[in-house]
Amino acid sequence: MSSQRGQSNYFPVLTGVRALAAYLVFISHYDYVFDEGFPQFVKRFFHEFHIGVTVFFVLSGFLITYRYYNNFHLTGDWFKQYLKNRVARIYPMYFLLTTGAFVYYWYSHDQVITKGFTHPVLLYGFNVLFLRGFFYQLWDTGIAQGWSLTVEECFYFSAPFIFYIATKYKKFYLQPLALTTLGFLLVIIFRNVNWYGFFGNFTFMMLYTFLGRCFEFFVGIQLALIMLNKGFKRTNKVKYTYIGFLLIFVFVAIMAMLPIPAGWIAGLQNPLGIILNNYFIASAIALFFYGLLTENTVMKRILATPFVELLGKASYIFYLVHLGYMYGYLHRAFDWLNEAAFNLYDKWGINWHSPFEYDKLNLFYAFVALNAISILLFKFIEEPLNLYIRKSVFLIKPAARAK
Repeated sequence: MSSQRGQSNYFPVLTGVRALAAYLVFISHYDYVFDEGFPQFVKRFFHEFHIGVTVFFVLSGFLITYRYYNNFHLTGDWFKQYLKNRVARIYPMYFLLTTGAFVYYWYSHDQVITKGFTHPVLLYGFNVLFLRGFFYQLWDTGIAQGWSLTVEECFYFSAPFIFYIATKYKKFYLQPLALTTLGFLLVIIFRNVNWYGFFGNFTFMMLYTFLGRCFEFFVGIQLALIMLNKGFKRTNKVKYTYIGFLLIFVFVAIMAMLPIPAGWIAGLQNPLGIILNNYFIASAIALFFYGLLTENTVMKRILATPFVELLGKASYIFYLVHLGYMYGYLHRAFDWLNEAAFNLYDKWGINWHSPFEYDKLNLFYAFVALNAISILLFKFIEEPLNLYIRKSVFLIKPAARAK
């Protein structure tokens, strides 16, 4: 297949999509740099680019299914190898960067890390064990955007059982309904229990837990099943790439026009916004992926270029560092450089602009710097640790290898 390189379950174009998803999330977190000269709708539109997380979820559903659906075995050795691969891919950088966040808190006492939680050691445990994502009061502590990894890990643990139920009992479409129903029941049971907001409200459950967002993974699963059954050859010439891409942002535009509920910050958190994000946008993303996998378009060629592919490989780290203490260090560095530049101009007796006095330019500098940091951390820490764990005796000896 032309879309693959070297191994049958690797797609360079989808690795490039990871970079696109991470950059959408980046824009959503820094939309405030667009000043009053921008129409309110444009700022609201950019603020809804959190849909990059939905891209990640649909992509995970597709890739895990494509790689494992036809050769999963619910045996001890298979499951150990499967978990070992997932741990090697996700955990080392998350653990290191989360530990860095709490070390930063230890000497800075920055409440951005703890959100006022009075037991930082306990909170650290909730973070490194992926537990904070179940609690409304804790989900955005530590590395705030890391809440999505709790959702990912829940899917990783569930996927073999989802496959088993789908193959043995043919109950594929009932599973997301059953999971979300379970989420509603947990909210009804626990919303009045003072346990750090464990399944504390319906909006939290639908947006920040696997039970609420499972449909996004199931859309990816369904796409993978189509590709496994029908392959990558197509007879029609419909450009699903561009149709899917356009639909994504049409739905984003609708979300940007929704009233924001009291106590929340985005149209996403409006009940209609939840439906648009979790169901309609997820389906449009799957259509976009289907086009990328089966068509030869300019967008596909760009996303599959070696440089964009490298950005995609480093995008997991970029996602973890783009918001939080590492960006904070860069921001303070730009402030220092700005002050140093003006001090130098005063010394020279000139009235120039500083290259660091503009928020938009500083955000661009930070974007470039964070990508460079991410690539370095990927090359020298993430990739070596990934390979080391896969070759180690952690959970299972390397000889017992999953297909």
